[in-house]
Amino acid sequence: METYTWLRAFADSWHLLFMFLFFIGVFIFILRPGANKVHDETANSIFRNDDRPGGGDTGPATGSHNDPKEAR
Repeated sequence: METYTWLRAFADSWHLLFMFLFFIGVFIFILRPGANKVHDETANSIFRNDDRPGGGDTGPATGSHNDPKEAR
């Protein structure tokens, strides 16, 4: 049997089964009980270092947008 034919048969049968079981395993791992805390922490991690609410004026308090910025 040629290498290509053997690899094609393996990919069509056993590797397809392995990939399907891996997908189901990841899906079950994500939906497991107790994972809700981890998902909430991950979803809110981008807000962890915020010390003021969003919206409003996000630019400097003085100056206009046409003023050149100084590199520091």
